[in-house]
Amino acid sequence: MQFSKEILVITVVLPLIAALSGCANSLIGVHQGADRVSLADANQVGACQSKGKTIVSVLAKIGFINRLDEVVEADLYQVARNDAADAGADTLVKGESQEFGKRTFDMYKCRP
Repeated sequence: MQFSKEILVITVVLPLIAALSGCANSLIGVHQGADRVSLADANQVGACQSKGKTIVSVLAKIGFINRLDEVVEADLYQVARNDAADAGADTLVKGESQEFGKRTFDMYKCRP
């Protein structure tokens, strides 16, 4: 029995890509202190010290398959938390997203 390329793609490659798209977030490490970084609204950081801005991006597509919105957003948040911890910030405010898989966050130091 001879397999065609289409059958091979459907039975092997597509499930592999789908599995990898769900697992890609496990590839993002957690920097020391990132677990203490929280997300706030812009109106909650008036008394906080600005620590700058970070633009983060993560893999939004594997091959021609888009990753789930929730997974991409969770990855963006984790990368931003890592950046905030490295900058001495403890609070993030979510900013713009010009494209899927890319977002701006403002970083603040709010806690002593």
